[in-house]
Amino acid sequence: MRLNAITLICILLLIGAVGKSAQIGSHTWSPDAMEGPTPVSALIHAATMVTAGVFMIARCSPLFEYPPTALIVITFAGAMTSFLAATTGILQNDLKRVIAYSTCSQLGYMIFACGISNYSVSVFHLMNHAFFKALLFLSAGSVIHAMSDEQDMRKMGGLPPRSLLPMP
Repeated sequence: MRLNAITLICILLLIGAVGKSAQIGSHTWSPDAMEGPTPVSALIHAATMVTAGVFMIARCSPLFEYPPTALIVITFAGAMTSFLAATTGILQNDLKRVIAYSTCSQLGYMIFACGISNYSVSVFHLMNHAFFKALLFLSAGSVIHAMSDEQDMRKMGGLPPRSLLPMP
């Protein structure tokens, strides 16, 4: 198989997007970044940091449409990340790490959608993900605060109903 310049450019852009969007092979930094305060975690994982790779692939879509090899690699990377991150997230006990692996899984879905040339669906899911994941992180912060800063989900049984109200 001859690797021409456009295919090489697409693969190198994909490697950059994989690193930025916490895809398979470089997904370990994402859950470790959840040690910070909850609003910072929400900003990093919902709106700015990890979504840049998906947006770059969607933005460069005419370039990725030319070599079919690049789309196959993108589809494979997205599908594998989605499955492996969701499977790993199920096994976690830390609330923020579960949400972080959920973000990796959702980004895998977005990359997969780009790989099958459905860029509008990918960007639509990207926008929806930014809203619901930011709200999920902030809600998790409220629950963690109500549980005296406990992030282990095994110790979160029996939250008092009054603590779930937004007002004191």
